[in-house]
Amino acid sequence: MARIRPSILLSLALAATAMAALAPRPVAAAKYNITKLLAPYKEFTKFNEMLSKTRLSYDINRRQTITVLVVDNSAMSVLDHYSLKTIRHILSLHILVDYYGDKKLKKLSHGSTASSSMFQATRSASGMSGYVNITRKNGKVDFMTEDADDTAKPSRYVKSIKEYPYDISVLQVSSIISSAEAEAPVPPPAPVDLVELLSKKYCKSFASLLSVNADVFRAVNETKDNGLTLFCPVDAAVAAFADTYKNLTTKAKTAILLYHAVPDYFSLQLLMSNNGMVTTLATASENKKDYSYDVQNKGETVTLQTRVVTSSITATVGDMEPLAVYAVSKFLKPKELFRVVEAPAPTPEPSKKKAKATDAGDNSSGDSGDDTADKGYAAPSVLPRWVTAVATVVAAFALMD
Repeated sequence: MARIRPSILLSLALAATAMAALAPRPVAAAKYNITKLLAPYKEFTKFNEMLSKTRLSYDINRRQTITVLVVDNSAMSVLDHYSLKTIRHILSLHILVDYYGDKKLKKLSHGSTASSSMFQATRSASGMSGYVNITRKNGKVDFMTEDADDTAKPSRYVKSIKEYPYDISVLQVSSIISSAEAEAPVPPPAPVDLVELLSKKYCKSFASLLSVNADVFRAVNETKDNGLTLFCPVDAAVAAFADTYKNLTTKAKTAILLYHAVPDYFSLQLLMSNNGMVTTLATASENKKDYSYDVQNKGETVTLQTRVVTSSITATVGDMEPLAVYAVSKFLKPKELFRVVEAPAPTPEPSKKKAKATDAGDNSSGDSGDDTADKGYAAPSVLPRWVTAVATVVAAFALMD
C-alpha cells in the first residue's frame, strides 16, 4: 500500500479548514403564518377564514411545534349551525401540539398513538376529551377523539399540504373530528357595562367621551361580544388632549374615538408575543382611509405606534374574553387627522476619502486598527473568515515547499 506523504495530508486538512470557514452559518428558523400558508389553497378558504374569526390563527402562529388538520370547504358545512365559540372548540381539536408529518404518520409505532390537541392544552377540555387518537391500519391513518360518540366516524388522513420539519405540518383530513364535549353549546359571555368598567379604573374621562357619542357607543357595544380590544387613554392623557379634542369636527371626534377600538380580542400575552399592524373600528367607518397602527413589544412593554405619537400600555382594566380593555399612557392620534412626526435623520458617516486622507497623514498603529475595524463593519461577516482561510492555505503550501 502506497504511503501518503505528510505534506498532502497537511494540505488536505488545511483545505478542509478553509472550506469550513467559508461555509454559510446556520440560519435561524423562520416563523410561519398559518393564514398565509393556507391562502394559495382555495379549497380551504372556509377553514382558513374560521381560524381567523375564532382567533385560533394567533394561537397557532405563536407555537413552535404544531400540526394543523385541515378540511376542505364542503366538509366545513357541518359547522354552519354552531356558534363561533363552539366552532373554536371544535377546530382546536384539529390543532395537535406535536409534529406529525406524512412519514411519521406512516411509521407509527404499534400502529397507534394519542396526541394532545389545543382544546386540551388550553384547558378547555376535561379529562381525556381533548386528546386525539391516531391509528394506522391497512395503510390508512384515522383520527378520532376519546369522547367521540359511538356513531361517529373517524376522520381519515388524505394528504400532506405543507410541512416544515419539525416546526409546522399542515395535513388534510376527510372530515371534521367529532367530540361531544367540544360540540357542547358554549354559554354567552356575561353582560358587561363598558362605561362602568372604564369608570372604575384609570379611564373615567375616556368613558365620558364614549358615552356622549351615540355612534361610537353603539359601534363599540355591538362589537364587544364578538371580540374587541379597547385601548383607553388614562385620565391625565385625556386632560392633556382636551383642548385639541374640542377643536375637532364631529366626524373627526367619532373617528378618533373609534381609533382606540380594535375589532378583535387580544390578550396581554398575545400582545407581548406578536408585533404588527392592527385595524380599528375607525377603519371600517372610513372606507378610503387606513386608521391602523403598529403594535410593538419589548420585554414587558407594549407600545402602540401611530406615526404621530407612541403610547404604551400601563395597566389592564379588564380581560374577559372576548373583551379586553387596556389603559394607555397617551391619546392615540391617527396620521389621517394629525401631522406625521418624522424620525430624525441619521448622522452622516465620514466619507471614505476623508478617512483615507487622515490615515495617510498619520502612520500610527491606532489609525491602522480603526481602518481595519471600519472595513470589517462594512464587509459581509464571511470576508474575514475567507481571508484567514486563504492565508492559512498559502502558508501551508509555502511550508511544504
